[in-house]
Amino acid sequence: MGTAKRQPWVVGVSGASGTPYAASVIRALLAAGEAVDLIVSRAARLTILDETGISFRDAHWRTDLAAWLGTDEGLDDVRYWPAGDFAAGPSSGSYPAKGMLVVPATTGAVAGIALGLSKDLLQRVASVTLKERRPLVVCVRETPLNGVTLKHLVELDAQGAVVLPASPGFYAGGSTVRELVDFVAGRVLDAVGVPHSLYLRWEGELGAAARRNGSGDAAPAEGE
Repeated sequence: MGTAKRQPWVVGVSGASGTPYAASVIRALLAAGEAVDLIVSRAARLTILDETGISFRDAHWRTDLAAWLGTDEGLDDVRYWPAGDFAAGPSSGSYPAKGMLVVPATTGAVAGIALGLSKDLLQRVASVTLKERRPLVVCVRETPLNGVTLKHLVELDAQGAVVLPASPGFYAGGSTVRELVDFVAGRVLDAVGVPHSLYLRWEGELGAAARRNGSGDAAPAEGE
């Protein structure tokens, strides 16, 4: 992909549990031929280490990202920006990004974005995305949610962001952790119109997903 024509999606990974969601989103973006600008918060590095055993290091980000994604395919279309780099390209509205996906999003990141705090590059880029009226998806990963966070989520919605809780759906027939993770990642990509094949879509037929997955024991719909 030529540098002059490059228009990436910015993927911001905050410190919430759920880093497999981010990995699935990144793999699917690259598989769809999309360029990715990646921001991994300092807290997210600890979460990646805790959930995967992989140390994510600025100086070795490409090697560490390949280990995290389980592949090095498509990494030529990834650009990494350290979380403390406020001079990074995406921190400016003139940078040609398509939009931003914050996945997973902590309640702290939600608050910072909603209030425009820009405490780190992730929050700054999210604020830029909103002011430039570009797509912003915030995949919040927390439960239960208190009143303050709910107000922040309502504020994000009012500012034009898509609030997308990391809530797996079971109607697609997912029976493994990977399939449920991919469902959420697929919904993130649906929100910005990026094509993918991460999950089976609902087509109005009860039990169809279970039958397609070969279980064969789904109850027939009434009238069949």
